[in-house]
Amino acid sequence: MSIERVILAFAGFAILLSLVLAHQFSNNWLWFTAFVGFNLFQSAFTGFCPMAIILKKMGLKSDVAA
Repeated sequence: MSIERVILAFAGFAILLSLVLAHQFSNNWLWFTAFVGFNLFQSAFTGFCPMAIILKKMGLKSDVAA
């Protein structure tokens, strides 16, 4: 699996998880949803993604030619 696919899968999972947690426990979990969304948005413009750096150090390869 490529870095890009792992990031998309993790972001989707994090958003769904935070929605479930907000429904079950506290609406404050929606701040986590906003945080994930903001990071996806800013990485589209800046190309900076902390999770991509971690995954690259773990040995995953990117689909994007550098």
